[in-house]
Amino acid sequence: MKNSIRLIVLLSLLAFSACTEEQTTQPENEITAEMIEKLNELGFNTDNFYPVQFGETVVVEQDIRLTVSQINEMLEEGILPKEEHYSTTNLVSAPRVISVYVSLPQNYVDATDQAIARYNAENLTLTFQRVTSASAADITIVASPWYYGFFGILGSAGFPTATGDPHNEIQMTRSYYDGVTGGALVTTIAHEMGHCIGFRHTDYMDRSYSCGGATDDEGASDVGANHIPGTPTTPSVASWMLACSDGTDRPFTADDKTALDYLY
Repeated sequence: MKNSIRLIVLLSLLAFSACTEEQTTQPENEITAEMIEKLNELGFNTDNFYPVQFGETVVVEQDIRLTVSQINEMLEEGILPKEEHYSTTNLVSAPRVISVYVSLPQNYVDATDQAIARYNAENLTLTFQRVTSASAADITIVASPWYYGFFGILGSAGFPTATGDPHNEIQMTRSYYDGVTGGALVTTIAHEMGHCIGFRHTDYMDRSYSCGGATDDEGASDVGANHIPGTPTTPSVASWMLACSDGTDRPFTADDKTALDYLY
């Protein structure tokens, strides 16, 4: 019943948009068997699959945002599932300084500064800096659309581009995170930054490890997460890239640092 109500509301939003945009063509509803089949072929789990931005973008696995064109391009390039994955095939070209702009209240700015400090303390070939202008940023951190909270999506980010750039946007659901402070918010922002530079969930093979409930394999694909040598192939205890947060601070573990150092 809950899912049915959500679908009805979403379809109502789509219809409203069609009526207010000069009565142009009605947005395509991307909740289709074809789209689900494409995502599954790429190795993404679609139990938590939400079309957003009126058919142009989908969110899978709770916080990974993909455009329809990206999905089609990955299929055309033959990026198909394999076993044991943890980092994306596309990585950020390094060495490089990645600029981050935060278009949110001060607690998000403070948490971003701390997340940046965590990465920079690892002496990677990627470093981060916060900037005060969106036009100067490689990554912007913004509020998510209001309906993210309705669907239980707490944030989202994407993967690096084929040209070696980080994903350019992190969306945070303010209805949830405005009440989160300290290390938990720092960890969440560091987690989404991790997606932007090419990391997938460390418990992709069994989301029940951090999310609870039945075993839920997110699937594995070249775009999703190639196994990083020297790190566990089972869920990594206390990793900053676990699929679900337990509301605590999770600084980089020894295995996290191995993964970061290997990639960058």
